[in-house]
Amino acid sequence: MEELRAEPLTGVRLSLEPLRAGHADEMHPVLADPRLYAFTGGQPPTLDELRARYARQAVGRSEDGSQWWLNWVVRHTGDGLAAGFVQATAGRDRASAEVAWVIDARRQGQGLAREAAALVVGWLDAQGVTGVFAHIHPGHAASAAVARRVGLTPTGIVEDGEVRWERTVT
Repeated sequence: MEELRAEPLTGVRLSLEPLRAGHADEMHPVLADPRLYAFTGGQPPTLDELRARYARQAVGRSEDGSQWWLNWVVRHTGDGLAAGFVQATAGRDRASAEVAWVIDARRQGQGLAREAAALVVGWLDAQGVTGVFAHIHPGHAASAAVARRVGLTPTGIVEDGEVRWERTVT
């Protein structure tokens, strides 16, 4: 099966750029806000940690080749600044992909996560990925609203304290 690679995507207010290792310097201030980790846990990465993570992720696949790593930097077209990221991890068979999104805490509440997630889910559909899922903390109402808007529904399955939301295209 043909390789699955993140491609540039454009929405109404956003452009999604395939992740490059060089995005780390620009994204570090966005991801440095501790409010982003209220539901996911952990803490902001150091610049060196983020550089190393982006270098691994920008390869686009796991070391064993079993997964496609699809990562985008979300850029607001109004000011050209990075506003967050969206990612999808798909199996080589394209049967399903897990999606996740993070938007700069200062830009939340503007529908940017919804627009970015919808762009990625639509792109996954066009690539033949038939199932899409996300794991969302039960108290994270904003992420649950994004998931609903892109067609995901909660399953009742809880993994590591997060509810699995999913959608299957038939």
